[in-house]
Amino acid sequence: MSDLPPRDPNESDPFEQIVADETHRDPDLAVIEAGSRTLRTQGGPPQADVPARPDDPEVDKALRAVEAELANRWGETKLEPSVSRISALMDVLGEPQRSYPSIHITGTNGKTSTARMIEALLGAFELRTGRYTSPHVQSITERISLDGAPISAERFIETYDDIKPYIEMVDAQQEYRLSFFEVLTAMAYAAFADAPVDVAVVEVGMGGSWDATNVIDADVAVVTPIDLDHTDRLGATPGEIAREKAGIVKQDATVIMAQQPVDAAQVLLKKAVEVDATVAREGLEFGVVSRQVAVGGQLLTLRGLGGEYHDVYLPLHGPYQAHNAAVALAAVEAFFGVGAQRPDPLDIDTVRKAFASVSSPGRLEVVRRSPTVVLDAAHNPAGARATADAVSEAFDFSRLIGVVGASGDKNVRGLLEALEPIFAEVVVTQNSSHRAMDSDELAAIAVEVFGEERVQVEPRLPDALEAAITLAEEEGEYAGAGVLVTGSVITVGEARLLLGKG
Repeated sequence: MSDLPPRDPNESDPFEQIVADETHRDPDLAVIEAGSRTLRTQGGPPQADVPARPDDPEVDKALRAVEAELANRWGETKLEPSVSRISALMDVLGEPQRSYPSIHITGTNGKTSTARMIEALLGAFELRTGRYTSPHVQSITERISLDGAPISAERFIETYDDIKPYIEMVDAQQEYRLSFFEVLTAMAYAAFADAPVDVAVVEVGMGGSWDATNVIDADVAVVTPIDLDHTDRLGATPGEIAREKAGIVKQDATVIMAQQPVDAAQVLLKKAVEVDATVAREGLEFGVVSRQVAVGGQLLTLRGLGGEYHDVYLPLHGPYQAHNAAVALAAVEAFFGVGAQRPDPLDIDTVRKAFASVSSPGRLEVVRRSPTVVLDAAHNPAGARATADAVSEAFDFSRLIGVVGASGDKNVRGLLEALEPIFAEVVVTQNSSHRAMDSDELAAIAVEVFGEERVQVEPRLPDALEAAITLAEEEGEYAGAGVLVTGSVITVGEARLLLGKG
């Protein structure tokens, strides 16, 4: 299945242990843990800051006007499985998405963190990058990044204004108007062409085949771990979901495949055969050789397509982030032709510098001390299991209080069951989204999972945070307590603002 050069069978290779480990890992845990170039015009590592509202009142007003116009379109949860509208818009815009190569990322969990790692690696090798990810934590401008930093509010507004006449033209020709996500996708592709970028790193919104981002023909397709999410739209099993996500795999592409459930892997491999794509699989062609918990993150040895990379510091917590790092490294190696056109690995010092600069806001992010408050955007059972595993490994809490606000269209019971072993108590709440599950409805499920004595209800998120911090500040045997806010990207984003991080 792979076009990568074979290894000498007589050569001693510690990577064989990876294969054994991956083969015998619990399947559920395996799913979780896993042209010419122009120089960058902006130096330095990617910026971690999540943008706040613009300081200039006039700019803020203009941005709110754009946000209001976008909000009047179909939301991200209302979809019509077709790329006809976005294709029509790309056509009248002159196909901006074809003016640069791209790396396309799908999967269930880990897409945004993996995209940020890929972006950091490409930037460290002096390529100008454009990154498109979703959803945003605090500001809509986060979704479109250039050179590792979200575009400014001014540039966001200008990009929208530039393509607005073409949006209206396509709206008038289609049965349904372009959706919120379709317009944002077009804005990203136009902004990348205008920059211009050397490479785009693009995360799908949902699925693959009919996702609005799928008007690109990416040289490298990345599939992060697939699990059950959006089952009403994508399928009831990992294999069914993989059929939709396999749509990003294009003719002669290279597929970087994280550890997958067997049925999902079979679907992805079959698609690769159909389009003559090269495949590199985590646990076989690449993977995590070793990892050690370190201050503020972990120290890794990664096996890439071109060899081993030792002493790589990653300032993110959890086994799953180590697996994301392995996937990101393999994707960038594939982009540069490592393992196919060239046998040598990437420069190790550049790789180390890139990974050391990575951040992923809202993913096991510490936003307060005394007591420690951690934010994590896990919103499905697989993500919650990964979070529980990572929290247990990275933090030595004597008692952990949970603050959970979830969306009504998610598997909330599965989410709570995954978190139950690590929470002493849970404060259930709701965020401001219209998709948020009512706090009383969430509490009823939480009582069934945790027991009534371990559940507190605070409908307002500020009150929920205050209640959880108060519980964590209790003296005596609970001196090492902490708080974990989770359940939804929106909940995490709003908590981040309330705790002064925006």
